[in-house]
Amino acid sequence: MEGLGIHLSSLIAQVFNFGLLLLLLYMFAYKPVIKMLDQRAAKIKESVDQTEQIKQQAELAEKETARIIAEASKEGQKIIEQATQIGEETKQKAKQDAKLEAERIIAKAKLEIERERDDAIGELRNAFADLTVMAAGKVINRSLDKEQHRQLIDKVLEESNVLSKN
Repeated sequence: MEGLGIHLSSLIAQVFNFGLLLLLLYMFAYKPVIKMLDQRAAKIKESVDQTEQIKQQAELAEKETARIIAEASKEGQKIIEQATQIGEETKQKAKQDAKLEAERIIAKAKLEIERERDDAIGELRNAFADLTVMAAGKVINRSLDKEQHRQLIDKVLEESNVLSKN
């Protein structure tokens, strides 16, 4: 092999050096690079897993938000219905109160009118009795006892009321 320019001792030294270099590279370069690549692959896998978890949590949160919004909408509708019902009840109560107040005022007015009518009739009777006594006094030419004439006139008026009612 010497004819080819290859010396056995130099070839063995080169093969030994190459083997030693491979061993050193394997120990100091290959293992750390593989370890670093494995760590990086693990981080990437962990990031992908976290991304998937975050995506699932976001979907759950979206569903929960939709449920809460629907629930709030139902509750809001319920509150609106209650407010409408309360408003209607208040309106009906106000109408009823106004009607009762009007009936009370009308009843009071009727009583007042009846009382005033009775007072007017009493005054009219008294005035009529006084006029009758005066007229009778002039006709008889003497003054009669006012109380006796008043009783007589009241009796006549009561009899006339009984006759007019029949």
